[in-house]
Amino acid sequence: MHQLTISYPDDLLLACGKSPDAFEAELRFLLAVKLFELRRLSVGKAAAFCDMDKAHFIYELGRMQIPVINLDNDQITDELRND
Repeated sequence: MHQLTISYPDDLLLACGKSPDAFEAELRFLLAVKLFELRRLSVGKAAAFCDMDKAHFIYELGRMQIPVINLDNDQITDELRND
């Protein structure tokens, strides 16, 4: 497995008011969300990336008002035609 290390200053933790573990978990979650939004990861892969179960990840996406199903115009048209 590959690993990515990101350095950050201690005052960033003070500004966020989080422990290092909580801050790093939040960063993993936010990266998973962004990769999901960019369609680089499926919802299941994004959930696994940030060590969440799929249902909890979907719940958090909803809480952040990020659509779980993100179809482009052509896909919507295809879906409506197939109805």
